[in-house]
Amino acid sequence: MTMVLPDAIRSGPARRLLWIAALGAALGFGGGIASADPLPDSENGRYTFTPNADGVTRLDTRTGKVSTCTDKGNGWACYEVADERAAFDAEIGRLQTDNDRLKKEADALRVENDSLKAQLAQRGPTVSGKTDEAMPKTDKLPAPEVTTKDGQRKLEIPLPSDQDVDRVMGFLERAWRRLIDMAQRIQRDTTGDGKI
Repeated sequence: MTMVLPDAIRSGPARRLLWIAALGAALGFGGGIASADPLPDSENGRYTFTPNADGVTRLDTRTGKVSTCTDKGNGWACYEVADERAAFDAEIGRLQTDNDRLKKEADALRVENDSLKAQLAQRGPTVSGKTDEAMPKTDKLPAPEVTTKDGQRKLEIPLPSDQDVDRVMGFLERAWRRLIDMAQRIQRDTTGDGKI
């Protein structure tokens, strides 16, 4: 931009400085007035405004709530900033209510437990002749026999019956199927497609 200065201003350095200062002041005031949008209403000092990058930040001096206000072209719109303190207070209140409810439930369970203990104590012993001996196993294998055949001492160990072999095979088959099912579930979980 080229500016032509009058000869009178060119003649003296003091006049040149005065002209530059006046020109800067005129541009500053004119540009500031032309570009400044009217701020939202402060309602007789209830709200204080602080400029920010997008508009202004509004503080409600009565309630302490903070809002961000922007000019959308057809007027100012203010949106309340989330108050973390209020959210914390609400969560603390909810937790205190839950804590009180759980304490009442625990007290009720203690009373019920004491009542059941008292009922059991009134019944008396239900098992008579209680001993500390272990119960005998019903499926004992026969003890190995020591025989002497052909002049030599031999140990004969009885082999399991067909029923015993079938029980072991059934157990192994069920264990194998469970292992395969578990591997397939893990594969489905890791791939996430639900297919085998």
